Amino acid sequence: MSGKGIIFGSLIGFLITQRVWGAIIGAVIGFLLYESFGAASGGGARGTHAHSMTISDEFFRTTFELMGHVAKSDGRVTEAEIDAARQLMQDLRLGPREISVAIECFRNGKSAAYDAEPAVERLREACGQRHDLLRAFMELQLRAALAGNGMSPPARVILLRVAERLGMSGLEFAYVEAAQRARQRPRGAGDRPAAGGGSLAEFYAELEIDPKITDQEVTKAYRRQMSRHHPDKLVANGLPESMAQVAKEKTQRIQEAYEEIRAARGMR
Repeated sequence: MSGKGIIFGSLIGFLITQRVWGAIIGAVIGFLLYESFGAASGGGARGTHAHSMTISDEFFRTTFELMGHVAKSDGRVTEAEIDAARQLMQDLRLGPREISVAIECFRNGKSAAYDAEPAVERLREACGQRHDLLRAFMELQLRAALAGNGMSPPARVILLRVAERLGMSGLEFAYVEAAQRARQRPRGAGDRPAAGGGSLAEFYAELEIDPKITDQEVTKAYRRQMSRHHPDKLVANGLPESMAQVAKEKTQRIQEAYEEIRAARGMR
């Protein structure tokens, strides 16, 4: 098993979700990447390890390059955008060497000579059909853009184009953006905390649904999320038994979100 790929995946998962279960899901994705590419290559653990490292390195480099490119898209890089990049490095628990590489990638991305299109294409080819990994990449970019300047119009144009290249629909982009905004937005007087301690906006984001959908669609979304994140299914796909309880926390959050939405809507 590729330790680097699994560790990197767990860090990305934690960064996106800010929850321990996110790290676990990320580790599973890293594990599945390793297993699938190992089977495809037929070259044994050695060839798989090299391929897995290529994916991790490509993901890492492109993350910070595109972040710099997006930050520079409106003409100048603000202190807030630099802080967003620094925060990401901190959240990833990067060591001095990795931080140095990330800073260099960020600088390359904001240079006038940088061309994002081939970099994104390399990432897409490296990840293959792993849509979850590409989605994680876009979530990182949206998080950084929103934390930096609230996502300027030029930044949005770039990110929409990148999302389309990576196979993300406009609707999925909108859902991911809404979820990121819900996590970053300070809670105000209009955001009534639900009984579970969160806001309804956060609960809708947890189920990845629009508040305007019907009750029947809410239930379908809930069942879809429960099926996708069920601990038994994750264990069957390679999650260690010792981590099953942590993975269960994700389904508990989904359950909580659903119950709060049901209560708010008066659903039976």
